[in-house]
Amino acid sequence: MSEFIADLLYESAARRPEKIALVDERSELSYAALAQRVAYFAQAMIALGLRDKGRVAVFMDKSIDACAVVLAAMRAGGIAVPLNPKLKQQQLRHILLDCTAQLLFTTTARQAELSGGIEDLETRVVLCDQPGSLPEIVRGEAALHCSIDKDPAALLYTSGSTGQPKGVVISHRNLVAGCQAVNSYLGTTEDDVVLALLPISFDAGLSQLTTGLAAGARVVLHTPMLAPVVARLVARQGITMITAVPPLWSLLTQAQWDKVDTASVRLFANTGGHMNAGLLAQLRGIFPSARPFLMYGLTEAFRSTYLDPSEVDRRAGSIGKAIPGAEILVLNAEGEVCAPGEPGELVHRGALVTLGYWNAPAQTAERFRPLPSRLCSGLTPEYAVWSGDIVKQDAEGFLYFVGRRDEMIKSSGYRISPTEIESLIVAWPEVREVAVFGVPAGDLGDAIYAVVVAAGVGDEQERLKSSLEAQCRKALPSFMMPRLVWLPELPRSANGKIDRPQLRRVCIALHGGAEA
Repeated sequence: MSEFIADLLYESAARRPEKIALVDERSELSYAALAQRVAYFAQAMIALGLRDKGRVAVFMDKSIDACAVVLAAMRAGGIAVPLNPKLKQQQLRHILLDCTAQLLFTTTARQAELSGGIEDLETRVVLCDQPGSLPEIVRGEAALHCSIDKDPAALLYTSGSTGQPKGVVISHRNLVAGCQAVNSYLGTTEDDVVLALLPISFDAGLSQLTTGLAAGARVVLHTPMLAPVVARLVARQGITMITAVPPLWSLLTQAQWDKVDTASVRLFANTGGHMNAGLLAQLRGIFPSARPFLMYGLTEAFRSTYLDPSEVDRRAGSIGKAIPGAEILVLNAEGEVCAPGEPGELVHRGALVTLGYWNAPAQTAERFRPLPSRLCSGLTPEYAVWSGDIVKQDAEGFLYFVGRRDEMIKSSGYRISPTEIESLIVAWPEVREVAVFGVPAGDLGDAIYAVVVAAGVGDEQERLKSSLEAQCRKALPSFMMPRLVWLPELPRSANGKIDRPQLRRVCIALHGGAEA
């Protein structure tokens, strides 16, 4: 079994060297040529003085070269740090400082965005699109650094509930095990054409790249701009597999899909948040030949569960069961396994548990903890990741998301899931998106706020506000009744997810209080 992603790429290149591996908005590259490109960049990094486990930041638009540089950093024995192109200078500076990046691969256009923000850092900037920036390489000129499967391969920076982004340390083993698990339940083959819409700095985006290349599939790189463009791309490239987060799926439904051929799409997958029933129904109408895979994961464990398409209609709202090679436990505060129907924290054990947070021992110790010996069979301590997500399990082992441990609302003595209120409001026809929060409000606990994005303006929106408030009062007990806040759109993080910390601050300001 291969221990490294580059080995899986080379195996695919050996099987079908002339097959197209990557397609971006400008060009395409075969598996043989991609393997050569990765080898070249790896040798270039060594020639540039890359140290063993040195961090290689990649601040580039999603492209063939961006992917090749990420893979090459791992191949060379460094640690790849893919950076989302949507990040601003302050965030980029924080990440480069935090990981002490030795090399920063970027382009001339992207370098301009960094001007004035990183000149004082000990990071060497390498311009991939500028002649002379990369050294001339003689094949086999320098030995690559040695790695084992448990060594770090990548840092994925993810925003936390507070503070600056923190880097999740992904091992080579995590990446390979993730490929094997995901490809086994998705059934990825060399005949598949994967549409990669998510940034490769996002765990699901990196997974799309690595799983596609490991299977020998064609991976089509695209940065979503307009829904009609994506629709035409699906038809032109004969896309068979698409994965997106719910806000992106919602955007894509706005294309005129009835005017393009979607027969090639055999599956679509959801990650990064719950997909409501209405959106799922829309996508099944757009892709009638496709099977829906509803997935749950966290960056700290890459992938955790999926709901088999055959269970989607029978298990409404379920996040499914553990992916192959993982075990998902539902534990209470005492570390005991919860009974069916009893809410508890989702705990992931197995080969996909990552190595912790870079430069954050306290946060690592809080989230990555040894399992009680009665729950594991090894002679040495086994670490698992405590997700912070509250779930419950039915008698047949299917899991259901209840809410975030740090987002659960306590009001008038009741513990309330924001998801329950969100599900009610988003089912209203004119509502596009909603996010629910608890805001500290004194002795009674939390005041509940629902931030809503809906259709209509002027008098029409006022009518909707009145109707929705009446519906909430009808459907919810008084202690769950939210205060409705209307915004034209919800703020997003660099990965396209709803920026919940920012929204929560908006609600706190509206309430006139300070965060507890």
